[in-house]
Amino acid sequence: MSKSVVIVGASMGGLRAAEALRNNGFDGQIAVIGEEVHAPYNRPPLSKEVLAKEVTHEAVAFKLRAQVEDVIWNLGDPATSVDLEKQVVTTASGKTFEYDGLVIASGLRPRVLDLPNGKVSGRHTVRTLDDAIGLRAALVPGAQVVVAGAGFIGCEVAATARGLGCAVTNVAIDSYPMIRPLGELLAAELQRRHESKGVNFRLQRGIKDLTGTDSLSGVILDDGDFLEATVLVEAISSHCNVEWLANTNLDISNGVLTDSALRAVTTEGQSVDGVYVVGDLARFANPLFDDEARRIEHWNIPTETGKRVGAALSAYLAEADHFAELAAQTFTPLPTFWSDQYEMKIQGFGMPGLADRYELVDGELSDELVMAYFRNDVLIGVVGIGMTAEVMKYRKQLLGT
Repeated sequence: MSKSVVIVGASMGGLRAAEALRNNGFDGQIAVIGEEVHAPYNRPPLSKEVLAKEVTHEAVAFKLRAQVEDVIWNLGDPATSVDLEKQVVTTASGKTFEYDGLVIASGLRPRVLDLPNGKVSGRHTVRTLDDAIGLRAALVPGAQVVVAGAGFIGCEVAATARGLGCAVTNVAIDSYPMIRPLGELLAAELQRRHESKGVNFRLQRGIKDLTGTDSLSGVILDDGDFLEATVLVEAISSHCNVEWLANTNLDISNGVLTDSALRAVTTEGQSVDGVYVVGDLARFANPLFDDEARRIEHWNIPTETGKRVGAALSAYLAEADHFAELAAQTFTPLPTFWSDQYEMKIQGFGMPGLADRYELVDGELSDELVMAYFRNDVLIGVVGIGMTAEVMKYRKQLLGT
């Protein structure tokens, strides 16, 4: 009898898992359950180049390859629960999907500030296509924009808003923008570059409340200062979409814990056959760095984990002899990230946020550059602004090639 796979999550990770299942010979039914009504699309450009232009699904949609033409897409109807014993997923509309293999790819959603006057209009996040469409309409010349959060997304939105003629203030609890992945030296330099473009920073500050009756008119900081604002963009962090897994015994304390094959792991530390995790939710150890399980929210991880799951799950369902060997192989994807801010092309590899030391190894701090990151004198990350060829040399070192 033909077997079936249900993939919960219709973004990049879910799509890549479906493609990899087909590429590895799985010919059974694949059903993909998605919360959004949109077919899979590329999220990173939503806070970068696409936000600066007209935001449309066509601009970010993935081309659906021939191997997934027969996939069943159940969109706009999120999963609400799963019975791991009966192997059935239930959706918000009451539909049920039986499976032999389950792929957890339900991803993240933005965390928003809990504020006394939080119901005013003018608040935005940047996670989904619809989020970006709404924000783009608000970023008109002269708009007074406050961006909460100074990570990559917050800084990308700030740069885009300035390019569109908005007045921008970035508010963050950190001492410098993007300091966690970049370190103080490079973070301070990027703050200087943003300020040279007209972005104001209120760092080591939080947002206490909003003003306005129906529409946003301002932001009150935790030190009592007031900022006029017609647009608030909240880019502070994310929640894991794991509520539909609440009645399972899976370890969902931070995403979903997995083994090296990306099988979901229970709170007792047992791998669950036939249940796999991809994308931002997957919390796994990467021997390139150490044995601590971590979630990695970089753009290449949905593809890398999708390929890994497609190979392992297809072998498991086929009861292939090589499954045990495949499942035991170490999984060592190299985290990769990129960011466009003004004319800057920022590219990084590895885990620079784990470093205890960093060093400018090429270029000039005020121009194009390469920063190398070390832990215990071992290279664990590299970040470059421009200088792509030099950055790639350090990427090879990270991979040991």
